[in-house]
Amino acid sequence: MIFGGLQKTSLIDFPDRIAAVLFTPGCNLRCPFCHNWRLIVEPKGPFLAEKSVLEILESRKRKVDAVVITGGEPTLQADLPKFVAELKEKGFHVKLDTNGFFPDVLEKSLPYVDYVALDVKTSLEKYCRLGAVDATSLLCTMDILRRGPVDYEFRTTVVPGFVDAEDIPKIGELVRDSKRFAFQQFLPDDSLDKSLSKVKPYSPGVIGDFASAMKKYVTNVMLRV
Repeated sequence: MIFGGLQKTSLIDFPDRIAAVLFTPGCNLRCPFCHNWRLIVEPKGPFLAEKSVLEILESRKRKVDAVVITGGEPTLQADLPKFVAELKEKGFHVKLDTNGFFPDVLEKSLPYVDYVALDVKTSLEKYCRLGAVDATSLLCTMDILRRGPVDYEFRTTVVPGFVDAEDIPKIGELVRDSKRFAFQQFLPDDSLDKSLSKVKPYSPGVIGDFASAMKKYVTNVMLRV
């Protein structure tokens, strides 16, 4: 695997863990509201090689007990299952952030993963606005996580124009009976689409209304606002 960056310590990216965060370059989607777009649009090196990353993580084992792999989209890299297996062998807890479009790679990784955060970005009919031709693979990934033993969450960043009131029941049907669901606030600064810097985020009250509606579909609904 190759990596576009490493955050040595995070207290917020892995529930109840102190983690290092690895960022992978490249993504199959082009979400206008993406904040990590520099890793996605023509990513440029120098990249961190797997060997170097493992050495850094090993040297920090007294300070971090977990590793979060995010992106970009980590499951674009076919070597992901092998890499997470190495992390587990070294004693790290592993969390994976994914958009869910590569279920085969994800499923091979799951025996070595402790937590998965799957982005449900909007209702299915709006995925074409994110660069997706077909979202069937996303539905497959959601089924894999629902049926499997690995802890997980489905989450949606509430971007006005991409996630509106009429989208909430549609997203609700997608995530129905999942283990937990989170609404995340949209931060307009430094998105891929610069016009989004002028978009006013939803108020906490509106997001709270979204959460109340979502409880029809998922018992455990979290707010990150």
